[in-house]
Amino acid sequence: MTAADQGDPRSVRTRAKLRRALLEEGARRPLAELGVAALARRAGVGRATFYLHYADMEALAVDACADVVRDAVDALHAWRGAPDPASPPPALLAFFEGLTPHAALYRELLRPGGGGPLGRVLHQDLRARSHEERSLAGAPEPELIASAVAATFAGVLADWLHGLIAASADQIAHQVWRLLVTLHRTPLK
Repeated sequence: MTAADQGDPRSVRTRAKLRRALLEEGARRPLAELGVAALARRAGVGRATFYLHYADMEALAVDACADVVRDAVDALHAWRGAPDPASPPPALLAFFEGLTPHAALYRELLRPGGGGPLGRVLHQDLRARSHEERSLAGAPEPELIASAVAATFAGVLADWLHGLIAASADQIAHQVWRLLVTLHRTPLK
C-alpha cells in the first residue's frame, strides 16, 4: 500500500471493513482458523483487494488491534502533574476493563513477556511516547526509563492476558501503575 492509498477514502473504508470483519471473526475463532477468502467475503471485498492492503492475516490482525496500542499509550499518559501511585488514571482502568471482548486475539498477537507482533508495536509506540515526554520535561535518563516503562508495561499486560498474573482488571491497573510510577521516580545515580 502506498502513502497515497492511506489517505484515499476508499482505501480507508476498505481497511476499516477488513479490520471490523477480523475483530468479529477473531472473537469467535483463533486467528489460525480464519481464512483470507472467508474474511474478505465477510468484509464485502474481494480476496485480491485484501492483498492490496495487507501482506497476510497477521498484518491485518496487528492493524486491527493497533487501537489497543494507542489506547494503552494514551491511558498511561492520561495524567498531569505529580502522579499518585495509589490512583491510576481512569483511562488506564478503562483500558484494562475494555480488553475482554478481544482478549483471545490479543493473546495470539502478544506473547508472554510482551513479545509477538503486537508486543513489538506496543513497545515501540510506548517507548517513543515516554521518551518524548521525559525529554520535554527534562527528566533524567529518558532513553533508559522509556525502555524500562515500555518493557514493563508490555510484559505485564501480556502475562496478565495469558493468565500468568492472577488479578482483576482493576487490580492489574493499580499494580502496573505503581510499577511505572516507581520506575519514573527511582534515582539512577
